[in-house]
Amino acid sequence: MPITRDFRDTIQARAKIDPEFRAGLFVEAIQAMLSGDTDIGKSILRDYINATIGLDELSKLEDKSPKSLMRMLSSKGNPTAKNLFGIVRTLQEQEGLYFELKALR
Repeated sequence: MPITRDFRDTIQARAKIDPEFRAGLFVEAIQAMLSGDTDIGKSILRDYINATIGLDELSKLEDKSPKSLMRMLSSKGNPTAKNLFGIVRTLQEQEGLYFELKALR
């Protein structure tokens, strides 16, 4: 059977209606970046942003242009730590989901 909807459209539609799925996307993006897979993490984070706050609203809150945010989160983008953590902080506030780092040995 052929796929009738683009994968990203499906992910975004589910994220809009399912808070647990949306939170899972956010957590997965952060975990991917922390484990060194920044391209996958940025890709998931882009999907999360597009399904929730959107680049236009995020750009206002971060005082950055939407194009700048798109470039930062692209596969070739290289955001500074300040910009990336600023984005994560804003998304945490919007979602009401906060990360707690725990060191494991």
